[in-house]
Amino acid sequence: MSRTIMPIVLALVLASGLFLGSRLNVPFITQRSFLSPKTNNFNKFSDVLTYIQHEYVDTVDRDMLVDISIEKMLQSLDPHSAYIRTEELRAANEPLEGNFEGIGVEFHIQADTIMVVSPIAGGPSEAVGILSGDRIVMVEDTLVAGVGITNADVMQKLRGPGGTEVNVSIYRRSENELIDFIIKRGNIPIYSIDVAYMVNDSIGYIKISRFAATTYDEFIESARQLENSGMKKLILDLRGNPGGYLDAATKVSDEFLPAKKMIVYTEGKSRPKTTYNATNEGSYESLPVVVLIDEGSASASEILAGAIQDWDRGTIIGRRSFGKGLVQEQTLLPDGSAIRLTIARYYTPTGRSIQKPYSDDIEKYYNELNDRLLNNELYSADSIHFPDSLKYRTPAGRIVYGGGGIMPDIFVPVDSSGRNNPFLVSIARQGLVSQFAYNYVDANRQSLSKFENFNSFNKTFLVEGKVYNEFLSFVNSQELVVVNEKKEESKSILLNQLKAFIARQLFNNDGFYPILHQKDKGFQKALKSFIITTST
Repeated sequence: MSRTIMPIVLALVLASGLFLGSRLNVPFITQRSFLSPKTNNFNKFSDVLTYIQHEYVDTVDRDMLVDISIEKMLQSLDPHSAYIRTEELRAANEPLEGNFEGIGVEFHIQADTIMVVSPIAGGPSEAVGILSGDRIVMVEDTLVAGVGITNADVMQKLRGPGGTEVNVSIYRRSENELIDFIIKRGNIPIYSIDVAYMVNDSIGYIKISRFAATTYDEFIESARQLENSGMKKLILDLRGNPGGYLDAATKVSDEFLPAKKMIVYTEGKSRPKTTYNATNEGSYESLPVVVLIDEGSASASEILAGAIQDWDRGTIIGRRSFGKGLVQEQTLLPDGSAIRLTIARYYTPTGRSIQKPYSDDIEKYYNELNDRLLNNELYSADSIHFPDSLKYRTPAGRIVYGGGGIMPDIFVPVDSSGRNNPFLVSIARQGLVSQFAYNYVDANRQSLSKFENFNSFNKTFLVEGKVYNEFLSFVNSQELVVVNEKKEESKSILLNQLKAFIARQLFNNDGFYPILHQKDKGFQKALKSFIITTST
């Protein structure tokens, strides 16, 4: 090669190398074999971690790298397999275990102060005399009012192992000085049934918020109380219920199905088909039942709704459920962390899988609910389309679908009355109804004490007039942006909400839901379905 061409070739080689290096973003200095090719002890994951730990330019936290690696590994499998770190496991399990340890108060932060909504019945705070309306000002001689405290801060300060003590100072309107309490922390129940009440002389209502370890026992106790009050029909509300334990869902389902009827079956690559059948112990096998579901009903909720629907046992009312048909198994690791790994799919009695499609894009999977809104599905059942391959038939010949949630027998669109009202939207975004209700009850506890029970309150307490005008004045006094457009059209909705939230302060959920249901289209549709069934 001539001397004139050689420099050009070398320059081209050098330029190519620089170009490829910049494109690959790998500015290595040297290259070497990671391990000797002769060894048979290569553990890719462990050895790479060790290599990083020893050779990386800065000090690294090996445990952190392991946690991140496992998290990403499980996320790549499906949207529900997950790694739970040691410090997060307790909080993750609490809603399913049905209890936690603390002082036992329901609270919210208002005006930068911890406000006690109500002490939990039978809990440590109720035992020492904490009352609704109390404000927690000091915790262990540390000021917690007016310092920007958060919900997480409150949990950290007031929760703790049972048997330990915490000192709190309370401000109470009727007292001139702070009141000091020593509260011994205890085991606080987390109930999975939000409310159970008689709608009228014959129709009962039970709302299950999750399927936890205590759900079945709670359900039986609630159902028997309603039965003793004359229940002949039941509205079972699973709206917004994200699921929980498979065992809890099958036990509740068993109460409605005759012996040997399949409730659900599960099957996975390494897990043989397991069938869960009803026993002969169901107490409500002939009780007419309506099940309410929506896009927030998932997993165990869908197992119960699917079993009721597939055996033509009741009517499903609402909107298409979430579509989670994957079963996770939790495995504890020696360091106190845990893996929740998808080990099977579950199938309803007709054989349908209701798991909606997923890919490696977790965000897209959960945003599918937003897609339903954009596609008009939440407003019209005609916008929902499933292929014939996902069509199944119940014993009575009804068509049901798999492939993406439980389709209701009777569709109820999302209530759009509030969404299209600027006045209601601005009030809801800033939580003004609940704030006013708390302030109103706090300032009028003495006069409100004349209502001995919810029935007397519901019959005689009026919001329209004085209370409603006070609320409008409260709204105008806030240094917030409130759009007054369509204010008059909002009145009937606000009257209902105000009375419901005031009732919640006085009677908890037993007062809240019966009033809210007066404007609840899904609930009203369930009532109507019972009337139609009875008359025909």
